[in-house]
Amino acid sequence: MLYWLMKRVLLGPILHLFFRPRVEGLEHVPATGGALLASNHLAVSDSFFLPLVVPRRMTFPAKLEYFTGSGFKGWFKKWFLTGIGQIPIDRSGGNAAQAALDTVIRLLREGHLVGIYPEGTRSPDGRLYKGKTGVARIALEAGVPVLPVIMIGTDKANPIGSKIWKPYPIRIRIGPPLDFSRYAGLQGDRFVERSITDEIMYALMELSDQEYVDIYAAKAKEQQAALALPVQSGDRDRVREAS
Repeated sequence: MLYWLMKRVLLGPILHLFFRPRVEGLEHVPATGGALLASNHLAVSDSFFLPLVVPRRMTFPAKLEYFTGSGFKGWFKKWFLTGIGQIPIDRSGGNAAQAALDTVIRLLREGHLVGIYPEGTRSPDGRLYKGKTGVARIALEAGVPVLPVIMIGTDKANPIGSKIWKPYPIRIRIGPPLDFSRYAGLQGDRFVERSITDEIMYALMELSDQEYVDIYAAKAKEQQAALALPVQSGDRDRVREAS
């Protein structure tokens, strides 16, 4: 009920008014049964716009920290995220990471639609980065098709670091489902999982106009941070004195 209220009555009309989201390939979304929607990731708002255009209820895993705030603000944030179909996932590693995978697999086996970002984090510069093999492991364990999804314009409406979204037309492309049943029983084989993941990322690249970069987005962010370090550290004063 809360999901329907947020999507159809509260959040949906506002997003439609200011961002005019348009979707291609909606016919590829199955009417029933589980499916994994693997999307590129440009902005936090990706998790708002994609469920908006999909007619069925859709779930996105979200960082546990988003659900653990205190006071009224923390309560409202938890209520809001739950209302738009997000579930808390502990991504601290080890057993927590496995528990996160198990939760997603259970939802898919129960016949739900689940969204996932194979890049693992938002693109730091709008390019498409190497996918992590968790998406392949989930698809094989749950035995569901994978639908490649491309978000376009969300980084313009919701740039990294922005607190207020700007009106901008959003476009969403959903590609034909990818069937990996030929690999059934081979989950855990790292070569198979890498092959599946690369196939998913290739499908995303074909759907989009993004340049593909064969490193992880998290690594790219680390490299950018390292390049920025001299300016952000004590070297700032030395740079200023030399100028």
